[in-house]
Amino acid sequence: MFPFALREKKIGEIHRIGKKNLLRLIGAIGFGGIAGPVLLLLGLQKASASSVSLWLNLELVATALLGVLFFKDHLGRYGWIGVIGTVAASLILTWHEGNIGLLALVLIGAACIAWGLDNHLTALIDGITPTQSTFWKGLVGRTTNFAFGLLFEPNSIQGNSLFLALVVGVFAYGISITLYITAAQNIGATRSQMIFGSAPFWGVILSFVFLGEQISHFQIVAIVLLIASLITLFLEQHSHPHTHEAITHKHLHHHDEHHNHPHVENPSSYHSHWHTHEKITHSHPH
Repeated sequence: MFPFALREKKIGEIHRIGKKNLLRLIGAIGFGGIAGPVLLLLGLQKASASSVSLWLNLELVATALLGVLFFKDHLGRYGWIGVIGTVAASLILTWHEGNIGLLALVLIGAACIAWGLDNHLTALIDGITPTQSTFWKGLVGRTTNFAFGLLFEPNSIQGNSLFLALVVGVFAYGISITLYITAAQNIGATRSQMIFGSAPFWGVILSFVFLGEQISHFQIVAIVLLIASLITLFLEQHSHPHTHEAITHKHLHHHDEHHNHPHVENPSSYHSHWHTHEKITHSHPH
C-alpha cells in the first residue's frame, strides 16, 4: 500500500485527523492489525484450514453484536436468527475437529471479536483515505507481527516462505483491507461484513484444491447452515426516523441523500475531500 499512499502525497496528514479519529485508528491497528492475525495463526495450529475458514464467519456475528452493544446498531428478528444459525454451525464444526476443536474455536472466536471491533472503529475513521488507513495498519500491525515471528520462531523464516508471505500480505491484507474500508465507510461495518462473509467459503474451496483437505459431512452441514444464516442476515433491514448530527470531515463518498454539498463541477464518481454535513432527520431502510 505504500506506493499508493505515497501517490496521494498525504501520508503526513495523520496529525490532522483529530484525537478521536487517532484513537480509533490506534484501536483498529491494535485489534485488527495485531491481535486478530496472531489469534488466527494460533487457531490454525489447532484445526484444519477449511474449518478455520468457516469459523471466520463468526466475524460477522461479532460485528453485528458489537454494533448492537456499543455502536448504536439495530438487529431485528432476521438478524438474530442469522446470528444463532452461524453460532450453531460453528459448534457443529467443533465436533468435526475433535477435542482440540473447542480451543481452536475459542481462539478464532477471539480473533473475530478483535476484527469486529476493528470493523466498527475503521468505519468511524474520517480525515484520511482508505489507502492511508490501510498503510498505517500495515506499517504498524505487520511490523509488530513480524517482530513477534522473529522473537518466537527466528529459524522459520526462509526465502520461499518470506516471498509467499509477502504475496499473501499484498492481496489478503493490503488490497483486501483497502476495498473493505472503502465499502465500510459508505454502507456501514455490518453490511460490509455481510458481503465479506463470503470469504470463508472461498477458503474451504482453496483448502480442498491446494491443500488436499477433504470436506467432511459435518462441514457440509455447517456450510448449508451458514449459507442459510448469511442469507437471513442479508434480509435484515429496518426503517425508523433517526438524526445525523452536523459534522465536518473527510472520507471517500459520492453524492446521495447524505452528501448533497455543492461543487464547482458535479463529480460523477467517488471522491474524497473535506465537506460539511448539515443536521438531518429522516427515515430510510438501512
